[in-house]
Amino acid sequence: MKIIRGWIPDFKNRQFFFGEIQIQDEFIVSVIRLESKKPGPDIDDDYILPGLIDAHVHIESSMLVPSGFAMQVVRFGTVATVSDPHEIANVLGIEGIKFMVEDAARVPLKIYYTAPSCVPATEHEESGAVLGVHELEELASRYSFVGLGEMMDFPGVLRKDPKVIEKISLFRKYNLPIDGHAPGLMGMDLKKYAGAGISTDHEATSLDEARGKIQAGMKILIREGSAARNFDALWPLIAEYPGEVMLCCDDIHPDELLDHHIDWLIVRGLEKGLSIFDLLQAASLNPINHYQLDVGKLQPGDKADFILVKQLNKFIVRDNYINGNCVSRDGEIQFETNDSSHPNRFNRASVKKEDFEMPGQSGNYRVIGAVDGELFTTSEIHYLEAKEGVVLPDNENDIIRIAVVNRYRDSPLALGWIGQTGLKKGALASSVAHDSHNIIVMGISTEDMAQAVNLIIDNQGGISYSGGRDTGILPLPVAGLMSSQGAEWVGKKYQELNGRARELGSCLSAPFMTLSFMALLVIPELKIGDRGLFDVKEFNFVKPKVE
Repeated sequence: MKIIRGWIPDFKNRQFFFGEIQIQDEFIVSVIRLESKKPGPDIDDDYILPGLIDAHVHIESSMLVPSGFAMQVVRFGTVATVSDPHEIANVLGIEGIKFMVEDAARVPLKIYYTAPSCVPATEHEESGAVLGVHELEELASRYSFVGLGEMMDFPGVLRKDPKVIEKISLFRKYNLPIDGHAPGLMGMDLKKYAGAGISTDHEATSLDEARGKIQAGMKILIREGSAARNFDALWPLIAEYPGEVMLCCDDIHPDELLDHHIDWLIVRGLEKGLSIFDLLQAASLNPINHYQLDVGKLQPGDKADFILVKQLNKFIVRDNYINGNCVSRDGEIQFETNDSSHPNRFNRASVKKEDFEMPGQSGNYRVIGAVDGELFTTSEIHYLEAKEGVVLPDNENDIIRIAVVNRYRDSPLALGWIGQTGLKKGALASSVAHDSHNIIVMGISTEDMAQAVNLIIDNQGGISYSGGRDTGILPLPVAGLMSSQGAEWVGKKYQELNGRARELGSCLSAPFMTLSFMALLVIPELKIGDRGLFDVKEFNFVKPKVE
């Protein structure tokens, strides 16, 4: 029997007591109050706390396979995640989801999955797979999925699209929660969306929006990812609605995972004066209850999932226990894993610089306005000059080229314009392009754009840059989304490429992450997919030139 002593939270009375937990095999058999020799915790005393849970994350966005992701986040006190594998599902379908499930089973981190609801995200783009209700039935019945993943097709919910309603009804039949994704939705449309059975949302960016969604019956997942950062706007909800809030990263890139995970939000919440009890409820107890996770809450009979923390105000995670076993001690991993397989789907011939030239005449053109730190964009109109029948970028006003290259077959490129990136020369490209994961590229020179894209095609996936003779790539051979290399190698390589992007002039805090969301056709306002420029508000294609 293992015995661990320290300061244990009493959530009912919102105070700590000195005690011990006794562990037999995977379970806590008893929690005992002890007489403390001192009146309160000392700075060096351990706190025994529930383990942290990322309530909504796409592991693929870390560019690590699940086992590699696990080896990094357990260092920061994470014991479980609720993960939506819709990135790899868009590339490989059921085959990709099975890979994620099987790879996750190789590590002790409790990685739970929701079934991807929108593969592809819309019918206006080409992905590598389609998941209908029959495929979702297989996932719900054969695997331990904990819910239906984010229902991004909120217009389909509102107009009661039969395919969308059938998916929702399937998971309601299994009595499993349905995650939402409804940026900016308010009023009667919000009531209809929540009334269809949608239980969560992680897209709120303001307190008014979030409060409205809570009042409509939804739980809010406060997101702090690499491109979308909403904690500073939404943190007061944790005190206002402690039972209705969870914490998540959604999309977090490998460089940030070198330093923190959900633990960072606990520290920031404490700095803002929030109660540790409310923070732990959001970071642990609420996701356990909402998704019915087999994760312990520090009660007798529970699985022994907990963390030891020193200096509570700094939230320094010393040890992490999952199912009674120490998986991380002082930042050192206590388990091993082997190399992963490399499933992929990539079928694209190389491209030429001429492919990126937009034919046309001088005139007004639609421009995607990038917004740093957000997934939404603006829709702008700018006058662009043409020369010899080719439209030219306006470098002085920060209007450059953007294009999407279908990775699943050789089809014509979709061409457009993007502003507010700061890029002054060269090109950036990525096969991580939500959600269909075709190749997306932005740049000044068509030659650099072709060079950056061809680097990705040659490596069957990755993120790359080209600045003339200076080129580089982080290869992502697993579905064109992930690497089987370790987190430190991937994170440092990613930092290197971000640094090169800034040297090329990018003013974005996460240039490759922001680029990857320019193809997501369900987040307003103007985006670009493999079939062309897309107005999300009108939910239809528009021509680049304004007639």
